[in-house]
Amino acid sequence: MANNKILIIDDDNRNIFALKAVLKARGYHCLSAAGAEEGLELLKQDQQIAVVLMDMMMPGMDGYQAMAKMETHPELKNIPVIAVTAQAMLGDKERCLNAGAVGYVSKPINVEELTKLLIQYTSV
Repeated sequence: MANNKILIIDDDNRNIFALKAVLKARGYHCLSAAGAEEGLELLKQDQQIAVVLMDMMMPGMDGYQAMAKMETHPELKNIPVIAVTAQAMLGDKERCLNAGAVGYVSKPINVEELTKLLIQYTSV
């Protein structure tokens, strides 16, 4: 079975809606969570998730904290995380990658760039 399930963790429903529409059109199956805590619970429940698209700036637990939590769970630490952020400042990409992300895209999302990253971790 093709592993094309993506979990989108973002506190903004408009971002989730837009990402789901674009990714679904490209053959991906998407789940979503409106916050990091909910996202981590979904990851624990669904062993089929291939990649996480993680918004880095969320209220409560942010993407950096969520990735740190994933690192402490044996069943979650090998799931690739692509950081998604509106913070496209110098050093942000490095900060995300150093925190454990396998890739980085800034908002507004360049769909071609995102697709290139996803192809490395999924089988669509």
